[in-house]
Amino acid sequence: MRLLLVGNYGAENLGDELLKEYFLKAFPAIAWVVVSANPAFGEVPRLPCGIRSLLSTPWWRTLRELRRSQGMVFGGGALFTDTESVKAPLLWFIHAFAVWCFGKPIYLAFQGIGPFYTMVGEWCARWVTSRAQFLSVRDEASTARVRAWNLNKKIVQSFDPVISLVNGNRTRSDSCLQNLLIIIPRGNSGSEFIACAEKLAADFSQVKILLFGKNASDRVQGERLKHLLRIPSEVKTVDTLETLVSQLHEASCVLSQRYHGALIAFALRKPLHIVLQGRGDKFSALIPLVETATPEALRTLVQRGEQAFRETLLTLRK
Repeated sequence: MRLLLVGNYGAENLGDELLKEYFLKAFPAIAWVVVSANPAFGEVPRLPCGIRSLLSTPWWRTLRELRRSQGMVFGGGALFTDTESVKAPLLWFIHAFAVWCFGKPIYLAFQGIGPFYTMVGEWCARWVTSRAQFLSVRDEASTARVRAWNLNKKIVQSFDPVISLVNGNRTRSDSCLQNLLIIIPRGNSGSEFIACAEKLAADFSQVKILLFGKNASDRVQGERLKHLLRIPSEVKTVDTLETLVSQLHEASCVLSQRYHGALIAFALRKPLHIVLQGRGDKFSALIPLVETATPEALRTLVQRGEQAFRETLLTLRK
């Protein structure tokens, strides 16, 4: 079976790359064609969402692969929300619309749906979910939003699959460096996050700042924090799961404004502080689970989503 895998891949964000890694590992029987913002060998570019991308990317290769495929999978993440920009749901709507025009099935796997602050963003998400052959979501808030649309569609309650890539039993009590605070900022982390970092850092003798992206804003933010904290600090870019897990093993405590940074710290059972990215954002759904659930319980939810997706694909093959 040949399927296109779509997400915010190739955008220099480790969390999104871990989602891609999950799908490639969890479903090896599928011949995946990854759709990426910056395609590597064997990948194809995103479909255009403006004049610049229309003229500068070989997007026709993606349409050719779509024609040869058995459908498109929107793989994990919070793709259908306009909390940062309405361009995001518009972009993914364009991909879903192309699939629909080709008469191929659309699969939404482990998705975060919403919140929405524009009518356009919500309309795009509603159009795509109404035409999806399969829909699994990663949190209860997403389930509630989709149910409110009365789509008469089965919704599989699951969780973010990246947690299944991490074995929390690997954590050892002697692996922590004494009094080390690990901080995981975003490139646009604001005053609330910085104030929290300064307050926490006062109780630690060492700080390590982990960057999930190689873009300039992440690097500037990391150096800014290093200067403000005024205690021994190191800025390090992490670009693989193994590196991230290795770094987090050393932590006495973790402060994160990156969703997957917080999720993996939780999976490793590290003391965790989270600062929201914005009102009603993805952390709003994660924080209650961190406070009440266990990593094992959340992995069970992921397995439920996996099983439901496999059963849907088996139906397609028949």
